[in-house]
Amino acid sequence: MIMPTRASLKEMEETNSAALRIVALTTGQTSQPLKNPAAVALGALGASKGGKARAASMTAARRKAIAKKAALKRWSKIKNDSAH
Repeated sequence: MIMPTRASLKEMEETNSAALRIVALTTGQTSQPLKNPAAVALGALGASKGGKARAASMTAARRKAIAKKAALKRWSKIKNDSAH
């Protein structure tokens, strides 16, 4: 059995997406389910205060540790990318 390449998988995905769009258009269905407006509003409400609330609940040392870990991770990616 021959394994599909990434290019052929992309083509297959595009073909399936096109077929789904054609079926949706001919049957009058929407391809995307409608979102519940109340759920969207609730999610936006939580998202707007989430980071601030998290930062307020942490100690300065914990915030510093998280920031240091993130910086090390970012810099390690740059070093690994430049080696190639």
